Amino acid sequence: MSGILSAIEISSKGLSVQRAKMNVVAQNIANAETTETKEGGPYRRQRVVVKEDKVEGSFDTHMRAARVRLAGTHSQHLKGRDLRTGRTTEFSTADMEVVADKDSSYRLVHDPSHPDADENGYVKMPDIEMVNEMVDMMAASRAYEANTVVISSAKKMAKDALDI
Repeated sequence: MSGILSAIEISSKGLSVQRAKMNVVAQNIANAETTETKEGGPYRRQRVVVKEDKVEGSFDTHMRAARVRLAGTHSQHLKGRDLRTGRTTEFSTADMEVVADKDSSYRLVHDPSHPDADENGYVKMPDIEMVNEMVDMMAASRAYEANTVVISSAKKMAKDALDI
């Protein structure tokens, strides 16, 4: 039964990660035209960074890796068996934080009438691509749905085990 409870716990963490990702995407879309923030300068695209959190347990590495993938974490944050090299490392699940995307820059838009325009009439706008944000939102939404299915299936398996 502990395997079922572990699956539910890992999927619930995945739900939290995906909900945070959807919130961040919504925030990015809402601030796509924000040229001045309280920190100064245009809004910088935000993203969710998933960090590893060591987990003790005795279940198989393949199952752990599959459960974390179902939880929606990225493979770069996953320790387990690398299927290409065959090397096995310690398993972990994820914690997260929201950070400004260091790789995002600004785009210059010519709008001399804008209050934040420079002497040449250009305004620094956040470099937020709506298509990318929508793709991120869809991916987070699908991963969220997958986690709800895992939780529902685990609950059904536990119920069926009790009915035996």
